[in-house]
Amino acid sequence: MPRDIHPDTHTWSRRRILGTAVATVAIAEVGLVGVARGESATIAKAGPMPGTLKQIDAGVLNVGYVEAGPADGPAVFLLHGWPYDIHAFAEVVPILTAAGYRVIIPHLRGYGTTRFLAHDAVRNGEQAALAVDVIVLMDALGIARAVLGGFDWGARTADIVAALWPERCKALVSVSGYLIGNQEAGKKPLPPKAELSWWYQFYFATSRGRAGYEAYRKDFARLIWQSASPGWRFDDATFERSAQALDNPDHVSIVIHNYRWRIGLAEGERQYEALENRLAQAPDIRVPTITLEGDANGAPHPQPETYANKFAGRYEHRLITGGIGHNLPQEAPQAFARAVVDVDGF
Repeated sequence: MPRDIHPDTHTWSRRRILGTAVATVAIAEVGLVGVARGESATIAKAGPMPGTLKQIDAGVLNVGYVEAGPADGPAVFLLHGWPYDIHAFAEVVPILTAAGYRVIIPHLRGYGTTRFLAHDAVRNGEQAALAVDVIVLMDALGIARAVLGGFDWGARTADIVAALWPERCKALVSVSGYLIGNQEAGKKPLPPKAELSWWYQFYFATSRGRAGYEAYRKDFARLIWQSASPGWRFDDATFERSAQALDNPDHVSIVIHNYRWRIGLAEGERQYEALENRLAQAPDIRVPTITLEGDANGAPHPQPETYANKFAGRYEHRLITGGIGHNLPQEAPQAFARAVVDVDGF
């Protein structure tokens, strides 16, 4: 059973009647109508994370996760990326819970309060491992099906769940679209300008890079936040609130393995080999999907026209304007929440 760590910091005064029409009314009440464009990157200030932080054993992990909203509401899993954490969704949560959703936001392996159950477990950051983490967490929570949404690592993870376990994914919101990769593709060199944008991946391939990230992980994270979202002005408290999640004892090992695995410099685990073989075929995603992109994303990302044909179900792409960068849920929470509600109604 889940174990609460601290009391709920957000009270839920009444339960909303569910349904697409009523959910639309609920989000209109919190000012969410018409936000697909024109949402500006204003100063981000830290506030409390709505919901309750809990822990539960799931697969090889004891997972830390925030849960908010009615326990019998339709489930939404929100998945963060690197070097971010669950607070990327802090302003998304109250919008979705007001619309009647049960929202679950896990710390990925290597972040926050998530820990490996076994001291000698492989600190594996390969893509299939993170996706399996979501499936076993859903099992542990008794959730058969959910809407999935994410950005960066979280978008890739959500994409994989949607592709390999469509029966578990009711609908998908993916920032930057189709991000499923494979090692063989990762081994192929890119044009110099594209390679330059992945500088940190090559830095992490060296022993100096690992030592540097260990010593300066917060400085590193701040640099990535700034370069990936050049129009986003966040204050120190907002950054520190998320940067604490990088103090996880497994964080450096997971991050280094993730980026080395991508370019074939680290091996995965045998238990995920069959899944990786399927992912190497670039499977289509057939669940209803909305992909999002900010107009000022400074991180490496594919262009929408290169992945639109990978979504074989009902599909829509939205460009979010106003200087929105890589951390789209935190920079444009209304647009992200709007996409979750809309795709659930497809």
